[in-house]
Amino acid sequence: MRFRGTRLRKSRVLAAACALAFAGVAVSATQVVAQATTAKDHGPKPTIVLVHGAWADASSWNPVISRLQHDGYTVAAPPNPLRGVDYDAQTLKNYLATIQGPVVLVGHSYGGMVITNAAAGNPNVKALVYDDAYIPAKGETVFQINAAKPGSCVTADPSTFLSLVQYPGSPQGDYDAYLKIAPNGAYQGFADCFANGVPSAQARLLAAGQRPFAVSAGSEPSGTPAWQTIPSWAVVGTADHVIPPAEQSAMATRAGAHITKVNAGHLSLITRPGVVTDVILDAARAAVRS
Repeated sequence: MRFRGTRLRKSRVLAAACALAFAGVAVSATQVVAQATTAKDHGPKPTIVLVHGAWADASSWNPVISRLQHDGYTVAAPPNPLRGVDYDAQTLKNYLATIQGPVVLVGHSYGGMVITNAAAGNPNVKALVYDDAYIPAKGETVFQINAAKPGSCVTADPSTFLSLVQYPGSPQGDYDAYLKIAPNGAYQGFADCFANGVPSAQARLLAAGQRPFAVSAGSEPSGTPAWQTIPSWAVVGTADHVIPPAEQSAMATRAGAHITKVNAGHLSLITRPGVVTDVILDAARAAVRS
């Protein structure tokens, strides 16, 4: 039955080639069969793994997830512990080890630090996508990158924009950091700093459900970057108030990433999910061809 089905498909392709020829288009039937076979013989669609950043959770990816699933992709958005670069990267690395076949790894914001380290040495990761994200070189930290260029709303006195809460088993001097919701001096508040461009009602929900980020994670240096050996893509929000757009562009250029700029704040995965999804799909198609 399989052989018969193959003959039937080829017959249909040949019929299409004949129709094109009668229409005056010079197409070789052999070429059409070869092109159809090549398309059919592409490798499996990669699994898309989405990694959220600080003060967020996996639900922030929902608008992107629904689009990718509609296009037939298997998508996973595992929780990011937000405990530290090495800890979070190892957690993700262990999760990736459970996935068979090619993977496109996507990170938003601090998630970019995590995927840069977790993908190193994993031959299944075929592409990296950074969405309004840190794309660190070896030894760089979140705090260092934030301060590299002016314009970040999270480089002021921490007491103005962070609420610090001790967590069980925390090292001496470490805390869980929550973004304050209300404006305070130079700090614009959660809505204008972290969620600018998000409808106010949704921004209030994000603020209420934010997941904290261990302060120590901001000063932990990144390891050897996976983008040195894995092709990368970057979405740069030109109205981002957390990671200055100029710094995002500089990091993406250094990594040799395919850059897409979008008029959006730090949460383009929520405000411009179609653009973010299109970039992920570009990376996925390139992964299949690699």
